[in-house]
Amino acid sequence: MRVITLLTDFGLRDSYVAEMKGVILRLCPEAVVVDISHEIRKYDIEEGAYNLARAVRYFPKGTIHVGVVDPGVGGPRKPIIIEAHDAFFVGPDNGLLAPAAERLGIKGVYEITRMDLLPPRVSDVFHGRDIFAPTAALLARGLKPSDLGSQLSEYRRLPLYTVKAENGRIYAKIIHVDGFGNLVTNVTYEDLDAAGIEVGTTLEVQIGGATYRIPFVRAFSSVPVGELLLLVAGGGYLEISVNQGNASAELGVEKGVEVRLSPL
Repeated sequence: MRVITLLTDFGLRDSYVAEMKGVILRLCPEAVVVDISHEIRKYDIEEGAYNLARAVRYFPKGTIHVGVVDPGVGGPRKPIIIEAHDAFFVGPDNGLLAPAAERLGIKGVYEITRMDLLPPRVSDVFHGRDIFAPTAALLARGLKPSDLGSQLSEYRRLPLYTVKAENGRIYAKIIHVDGFGNLVTNVTYEDLDAAGIEVGTTLEVQIGGATYRIPFVRAFSSVPVGELLLLVAGGGYLEISVNQGNASAELGVEKGVEVRLSPL
């Protein structure tokens, strides 16, 4: 039994997701298909990448993740497989898969070229059903990425997920604003460990043209209601939050804004 996950911006009004599942189950009836999300904002590769990167660490070893947020479908971007430690990623080479695969550690990247192994009549505009879904099913049946394509020396990354550290300062960005208004940065546990930043530290945070002194804590309730805080929440990324408040509204900050973090 192999787990195959699906993440798309298709929504559930139309039959698109069901068609992908149908293709997978025809080729690999024993597969367990799990939906991560189909409500990604249309064409928003970065939002899809964030949700995929949040979820992947909680699936069994060998899980195959299919991501389809693909505004460039039919264009020059490549269909790829990323082989990571304990997982595979299948989708377009537009940056969508990279943050999740990099969190697990990338072993190899392959362009899907063996179209003869896929069902006939590949659509020019529905690669999710006609390329990515059957590729995932074939991987679940035991084929190797090298059986399905040729290895690549590079792949598309998302600049928004690049963290830089210099002279004890971390240069980060806001990669997501959740429904509570929490400002999710691209800084991970590993980045904090490398910078020697531990829970209990107060950091100088420069964001949106202003500077704040914010404590790095374990829980929202560690500070009084209405106060700013930093914590690593369930997704494994450092967040700027307000206890029982909306940090995005209070600081006037949205996705893509740069953040500078310096321990005091």
